[in-house]
Amino acid sequence: MAESTALLPSLEWVRVFEAAARQGSFTAAGRELGLTQAAVSQRIRHLEERLGVSLFERQARGVTLSLQGEAWLPHVQQALERLTHSADSLFAAPRTRLSLMASVSLIELWIVPRLAELQAVLPRRQLLLSTMHRWPDYAQAEADLDIRFGEGDWPGRESQRLFGEVLAPMATPALLASAPDWRRLPRIAVAGPRLGWREWDQQREEEPGPMPVVRLDSMVQALRAAEAGAGVLLGSLPLCAAALASGRLQRVSQETLPMAEGNWLTRCSDRPAGREFEQVLAALRHEG
Repeated sequence: MAESTALLPSLEWVRVFEAAARQGSFTAAGRELGLTQAAVSQRIRHLEERLGVSLFERQARGVTLSLQGEAWLPHVQQALERLTHSADSLFAAPRTRLSLMASVSLIELWIVPRLAELQAVLPRRQLLLSTMHRWPDYAQAEADLDIRFGEGDWPGRESQRLFGEVLAPMATPALLASAPDWRRLPRIAVAGPRLGWREWDQQREEEPGPMPVVRLDSMVQALRAAEAGAGVLLGSLPLCAAALASGRLQRVSQETLPMAEGNWLTRCSDRPAGREFEQVLAALRHEG
């Protein structure tokens, strides 16, 4: 072992060499490492004495790598990179969990498209997404954050509005082409707190349209049914934006059915507030 490490130089000298070689300047390397130009020069000299070679050619206007220095540089950079990576993997602070609960529709149609933004603002967090199946699930789960549908006034909760809810009828282009009047096409209904076809007909002061041929538990299920051509969906414009943008669905009317309620990011107000709440809020408000 003693023989194999006889030439092994100080890691600090090696780090200074890599910076000077990359920057092409002892002065610039010093600025990067917080050293004076003289300190950089001294460490390079010690390194060269240990190795028994000249790593740089000193010139009036700066330094350039010698043939030996140029040959050694990629090995040094690879070794430093491996050291940094192994240190991060073994000794960096472990990821802690941040739990976020929402409906299945919100997770698939709103959160998943924004996971890259969430990962960017939560670099040391493992995001745990859980699905709210029934309204009592919120109280039982005690998630760090959750997304709720309503007017934003839940006792003991701090709430920030993510987006409002606006509904509009939509269907596949093929289904619309099959009938002269979309109002006579089959309808798809969604169970839950959103307004529905009855309110749509009342707003337009028209005779009630056909009864829905199918009623589904969630907006995401109803969206998939509409994409399959099963009928006309009174869909959420924010949640169905990707389907409309891609042309899988097409709006059949420019009229909308707005709702007073919206989707809110909430947290327990009894727990200490942190920057993460605002960071998650900004990421989830990002236009996906």
